[in-house]
Amino acid sequence: MKTALDRYFHISERGSTVGTEVRAGTVSFFAMAYIILLNPLILGTTPDVNGHALGIPQVAAATALIAGIMTIAFGAIARYPFAMAAGLGMNTFVAVTMVATKGLSWQEAMGLVVIEGIIIVLLAVSGFRTAVFEAIPHSMKAAMGVGIGMFIAIIGFVDGGFVTRVPDAAHTTVPVGLGINGSIATWPAFVFVIGLLICAFCVIRNVPGGLFLAIVITTVIAIILQALFPNEDWGMATPGAPSSLGGMPDLSIVGEVSLFGAFTKLGVVATVLLIFTLLLTNFFDAMGTMTGLGKQGDLVDEDGVLPDMKKALVVEGFGAVAGGLGSASSNTVFADSSAGIADGARTGLANITTGVLFLLAMFLTPLYEIVPIEAAAPVLVIVGVLMASQITEIEWHKMEVAIPAFLTIVVMPFTYSIANGIGVGFIAFAAMAVFAGKAKQVHWIMWLVAAMFVVYFGMGPISSVIV
Repeated sequence: MKTALDRYFHISERGSTVGTEVRAGTVSFFAMAYIILLNPLILGTTPDVNGHALGIPQVAAATALIAGIMTIAFGAIARYPFAMAAGLGMNTFVAVTMVATKGLSWQEAMGLVVIEGIIIVLLAVSGFRTAVFEAIPHSMKAAMGVGIGMFIAIIGFVDGGFVTRVPDAAHTTVPVGLGINGSIATWPAFVFVIGLLICAFCVIRNVPGGLFLAIVITTVIAIILQALFPNEDWGMATPGAPSSLGGMPDLSIVGEVSLFGAFTKLGVVATVLLIFTLLLTNFFDAMGTMTGLGKQGDLVDEDGVLPDMKKALVVEGFGAVAGGLGSASSNTVFADSSAGIADGARTGLANITTGVLFLLAMFLTPLYEIVPIEAAAPVLVIVGVLMASQITEIEWHKMEVAIPAFLTIVVMPFTYSIANGIGVGFIAFAAMAVFAGKAKQVHWIMWLVAAMFVVYFGMGPISSVIV
């Protein structure tokens, strides 16, 4: 006789057991737990226009809180084993583009994340999210994923000290160089390389929780080297042990948002385009990830469609709202949930386990103070590798497809901007369609997006003419 728990989560129906779900949910947590270490290093250390940084302990606590809440919600409502946490592409865009480049305060940036989340929920409820998804050609979706992967990877190389900017004073056309003054013979770079090798080993050997374990192992190596060579330029302010091994989480940044401040500072058009970029990134990443995880767990129907996908998309949309309100950046379905699915997870009960572990992790956030950025940066490179696998889905033999796809991929890392890559790619796609005599085959939504980006890139001269 089935229990109420079994009936609600369809445990036996999907060929699983309560024990399997709990164990697999634990595996998913350890596969994803690196985000509690990595997200604070991306968001917590970047000062905004006011010189205010969110802080590593604060972001770590908020990251665990929102991931726990949203993972449990997704498991309880959508009833799939797809855990949620702060998306790496999204948090990098918020920190690098919106705060460091555009000059927004953290409150203003997170306010835009909340607005983007509200829009994506409304699009999911109306069914328009699926319609927009279908309007973007598959090759461009793949190119966006690859480009974001390249962008994340270059962030990892720079943070790890493996690639550095060549100063203008050098009077060279080479913009970046290997290591410091052309050399990677430094202890921080050594830690990065060792960390990358450990991450690669764990991924190749499919070690459960491998990326998390890699960060832990690399951190231990870094602590030893920091003690031996304290004068090196390490990626943390004060090498050494944390002040304590646990304690109450610092949730002071939760709720610190400004919904409309960015509109006043940047103007309506520029702000709308930032929101649109957030929307696109979250939009396609979530749908693609859920479809892939559904196929892996044999949860899709005969047409390859995930049952009740609309419900899942609505809950996923609320991840952006919650992530913005928590100052942890937009939360989305994590591809690393595949570790739990590979271990047998088939229902939302696995998510409940993963979410509870995330909530418990809040009380261990002081531990993350000891993690130098060189120990976490290798994960970004590996994530870039995983995202780059989509490059095989691009029709390279068709130049009207290959050119915009290539521009999308290279412009993102070269300009340090996801928005620039998407904009250049979409404009190029529309232009190449005209050149190929296929303008009528381009969906009107693509024309609209391309036109918006033309306005975005021409904002300077347009503004000067208007004024």
